[in-house]
Amino acid sequence: MLTLSFPQIYCPFPSMLNPFAKAADQHTTDWVRRFGLVQSDKAWERFRRARFAMLSSRAFPTAGRYELCIAAEFNTWLFLLDDKNDESMFGKLDFLQMVHSFVSQILQNNAVVAPPEGMALASSFADLWKRMKRLGSTAWQQRFVQSMTDYLDACVWEVGNRIDRKAPSVADYIEKRPYTGALFADIELIEILENIYLPDDVRLHDTVRQLSLACNNVVCWANDLFSFEKERRQGDVHNLVIALKEERSLTLEAAMAEAARMHDAEVRRFIELSESLPPVAEEVREELQRYFDVLRAWMRANLDWSFQDTARYKMHLTETTGGNWVVTRP
Repeated sequence: MLTLSFPQIYCPFPSMLNPFAKAADQHTTDWVRRFGLVQSDKAWERFRRARFAMLSSRAFPTAGRYELCIAAEFNTWLFLLDDKNDESMFGKLDFLQMVHSFVSQILQNNAVVAPPEGMALASSFADLWKRMKRLGSTAWQQRFVQSMTDYLDACVWEVGNRIDRKAPSVADYIEKRPYTGALFADIELIEILENIYLPDDVRLHDTVRQLSLACNNVVCWANDLFSFEKERRQGDVHNLVIALKEERSLTLEAAMAEAARMHDAEVRRFIELSESLPPVAEEVREELQRYFDVLRAWMRANLDWSFQDTARYKMHLTETTGGNWVVTRP
């Protein structure tokens, strides 16, 4: 087995944890059981060790109990969808098309229409959407629908690459990766879960949009480093490390080092952008700072969850001085 040397990565943001973390974990487990999303004893053991709800508890640190449970269930749903696609139907376009169809029906028509093999995913998503709509305005609902549509469209694009075993270009990968990770949908949730309401002109300001994108890139590119070996074993070409290796004819270690450099550059870009806020009224500035705090929490949550909470990745991550992190094998 090839032994790779993992590069250090940079993420200087503070660790946070929602006080309702334990309640959200139990609630999510009950929700998964109620909709039959996990069946076998082996799958249940894997689910317990994954501790999906903890990611949301770290990423939405000041959400209320009810709101946090929605976040935990939504991200658990995304992980279970990803696992079902990867492990049971890897590279099968018809599975993603089925999911795309029933999610679209739920979001646009409030109709649950799915074949038996997709009914658990469809019914559980319909339950989530019903509760989300109670919290969000019509304008917010439209934005979330668009984010989910973009996510599913990107997943279909990704499956095409997997079927062809063709690594996308680095430019195409960078363009699509923020959508395949579904983090834009999570960022939309900030409004209804953390009660942070930004005026449209502020929310759409280029600096604010770039901060959201930088957060998205940091989370997704870090995950590409952590999950690289699993995806390589599966023959998955959809990973930043693989895209860099193929396009630039790099060794694996050089490609990983470049992915880490890109990750760190995005962290620093986020820090620089957050220090140059658009001119806004004082009350809006406070909301904007809270919004940025959640984005920071997301980047740190991804690391804390990946290497403290879940058994999903077989590595250790240690925070050193200056916000640097060292990745090692157990």
